[in-house]
Amino acid sequence: MLTTTSLTVTSKGQLTLRKDLLAHLGIQPGQRLDVEVLPGGRLQLHAEQDTGSIQECLGLLAGRSCHRATLEEISETAAAGWAGEICCSS
Repeated sequence: MLTTTSLTVTSKGQLTLRKDLLAHLGIQPGQRLDVEVLPGGRLQLHAEQDTGSIQECLGLLAGRSCHRATLEEISETAAAGWAGEICCSS
């Protein structure tokens, strides 16, 4: 279902998004928004994705398996992580 909402720009050039709009975007207090500028004077908003860091992944599975990853497996997993295909956040 498509709906239209009007917002008013303050003298400082700011907008306030109502709670229902933030909930629709999945935005929590303190979270950041990514804004994509589109043609035709349009913007696309979405919740900023937490990318984490490689440090968070190091040692994540230490001691949990007898399997030792090959360099190829490590490389493939690292590439998938940097591409945003997997997440290491705990």
